Amino acid sequence: IALFSPPSFSAHPGGLPAMGSSSSSPVCEDVILFPDKSLPCVHYVAGEACTRKHCNFAHEETGLVRVLNQFKAARRSIDVCIFTLTCDEISNALIAAHKRRVAVRVITDDAQMSTKGSDIQQLSAAGVLVRHDHSRALMHHKFSVIDRTVLLNGSFNYTRAAVLNNRENVVVDRSSRRAHAFTHEFEKLWKEFAQNKVPGK
Repeated sequence: IALFSPPSFSAHPGGLPAMGSSSSSPVCEDVILFPDKSLPCVHYVAGEACTRKHCNFAHEETGLVRVLNQFKAARRSIDVCIFTLTCDEISNALIAAHKRRVAVRVITDDAQMSTKGSDIQQLSAAGVLVRHDHSRALMHHKFSVIDRTVLLNGSFNYTRAAVLNNRENVVVDRSSRRAHAFTHEFEKLWKEFAQNKVPGK
C-alpha cells in the first residue's frame, strides 16, 4: 500500500514540521500488514529458482519479504530496537548485512533474550553488536532505522508468530525528520545500555 502525504499540514505541536509540509517534497510510505499466509521460500528470497518439486512456501512478495527487502537494501547501517527477535529470516538478513560490511546494531529487552527461540546469541556470535536494557520495565520499542534515512516502525515484533499469526503492521517511512528522531532515540539508548553488551565472538 503506497501512501503519499498531502501537500501541507499544520505544524506539529511539539515543534517538528508535519509530514508533507510545504517546505518539503511529498513523502512516500509503504504500509506492510500481517499476518502472511506462509513463510517465504528461501530460494525466492535469494532470487533463485526453487529446486523443490512441491514447495509449500510462498513464491511472492509477502509482508515478510517486503521487510527483508528493506534490510537487503541497506548500504551503510541498520539500527534495530526490538522487544523480541526470534524470526530466523530476519536474523539471517541482519547477519548477511553485517557480512557485507553494513554496520548492524541491535537493542533488545533483557528478559526476552533467554526466551525459547531467541536469535540474540546467534546475532552476537556472528559479530553483530547487541545491547539490552536492565530494568523491570520493558524495552518495548519495535523499530529499525536503515542508513539513517528509512524508518520501519509499528506493532510488529520480529517473530514468526507475528509474521504468521498476529494482526501486525509496519510503516516504511522515508521522512528524514522522523528517521532522525528515531535515530536520536536509538543513540540515547545505545549509550544508556553501554554496560549491557551481549558477548560476541
